[in-house]
Amino acid sequence: MSSDALTQLAVLAIFALLFAMFLGPPLVLGLLYLSDRRQTQHAVLRNFPILGRVRYLLEHVGPELRQYLFDADLEGKPFTREGYRTIVFAGKYLKTLISFGSKRDFEEPGWYLRNALLPTLLEDMGARREPRVHTRRYEIDAEGLFARREHLVERDVAPWTLSDEFAVSLGGDLAQPWLLRGLVGMSAMSYGALGRNAIQALSYGLADATGTWMNTGEGGLADHHLVGGGDVVFQVGPGLFGVRDEHGEWSWDAFRRQADVAQVRGFELKFHQGAKIRGGHVEGAKVTPEIAAIRGVPVGRAIDSPNRFPMFRSVDDALEHVARMRASAGKPVGIKVVAGGPGSLDPLAEAIARHGAGPDWIAVDGGEGGSGATYQEMADSMGLPVSSGIVEADDALRRHGVRDRVRLFASGKLTSPDRIALALALGADAVTVARGLMISVGCIQAQRCHSNTCPVGVATTDERLMRALVVDEKRWRVLNYIVTLRAGLTSLAAAAGLRSPTGFERRHAVYRDAFGRSYSADALFPYPDAVDAAA
Repeated sequence: MSSDALTQLAVLAIFALLFAMFLGPPLVLGLLYLSDRRQTQHAVLRNFPILGRVRYLLEHVGPELRQYLFDADLEGKPFTREGYRTIVFAGKYLKTLISFGSKRDFEEPGWYLRNALLPTLLEDMGARREPRVHTRRYEIDAEGLFARREHLVERDVAPWTLSDEFAVSLGGDLAQPWLLRGLVGMSAMSYGALGRNAIQALSYGLADATGTWMNTGEGGLADHHLVGGGDVVFQVGPGLFGVRDEHGEWSWDAFRRQADVAQVRGFELKFHQGAKIRGGHVEGAKVTPEIAAIRGVPVGRAIDSPNRFPMFRSVDDALEHVARMRASAGKPVGIKVVAGGPGSLDPLAEAIARHGAGPDWIAVDGGEGGSGATYQEMADSMGLPVSSGIVEADDALRRHGVRDRVRLFASGKLTSPDRIALALALGADAVTVARGLMISVGCIQAQRCHSNTCPVGVATTDERLMRALVVDEKRWRVLNYIVTLRAGLTSLAAAAGLRSPTGFERRHAVYRDAFGRSYSADALFPYPDAVDAAA
């Protein structure tokens, strides 16, 4: 090519560049202006072309701006910045140390834990510190303005599980009872709601922590739940996924196949969930061939479970089914419920007393519980929070004389040792955690769980997005989080003068009102007397 031709091309390139720089933007803005003025869908754009688009931009990025720039440490929902940071630090660094003082507003009403005049020495606690658990945690090398340099180090840590004296037994009359060595497990989170990598990281981490368990959620049992080798609770929702026949009806043959899985230590019938007193929902985009095969549904089609078990016409029907499940599997069975208000669980407790048998545990989920997909009106107002719900359940079982036969699990934002201790004091025997474990495997509260577009690969089945979640890194965070919770819970029990967290009672929970007056929970909620069944 001649030099003249090259010169002409260079001149044309310069003119094109100048056009793009100086004339292009006005032309684009002009076309946008005309388009916005003529469209009929958005009133703001019709009256304020272009400027209205800035409004939509700010509206779109508003949640992120508030989360990272404007929310104070103790603001933000579902979890505050401080609450989120505490979970992350426990998983990454195996510690919850702070300095200078608490950020809690001590002028506000709230719950506190009663300390003893003479705490229990840690060496006198009924906690197992051997054999030690192998893990990895991060150590910080340097903290910069734009990044933190850190590296993983190997560590052997105490598991802080329960000694034989304080271990919690479920289904002691069955061929295969379940012994809880720890009081913290994983709440129900289905494969499908969470992606493959998240489920595997949870499976490995929980198994390595020992003394804990994972709940399959109502989506059925996948191989990914079993890879770690730990204990599993198989949850059965109204959709009957994993235990139904080709017509969608209950199948005892399918149930027994699940019961034959050695890692499945028990079953849980999900009557309610805190965030939704309705059946589960999974968007069609999440229903991969594997998930469809596990659940027995079409690929790519949205799944909506019934809002209750169609086969149960009464509480008695449900308890008869529970009894048959226990006998058929030889393993304990629980029921998951939400307390609706005063006396709402009395019909269940009365039926348990009348039958002389019933579930081995009742899992009480609080209305503040989470979900991969629900509706605003359901999440905001249906069902009591866990602190009230666990008292209602405890009282109902005591009134009908069956409290010693049924264990109580509690769930609903119980993500720190002090929240767990308060739940135990109000009546729970153990607790389960969902969103705390999601945060441990990388959740950033993007709140896109239902859309299959989770940016960190936790609540998605999209292969491109799932690759962000590295199983062999996040498994250690899960382990560390659970061990840190148990260590903190043991420390709080010692401060209360107890030998084990299993010893918390209502007298250990204290409520301080807006005027500075304090009330013991056993005075606010006196333990009820058992009703006279003969009367």
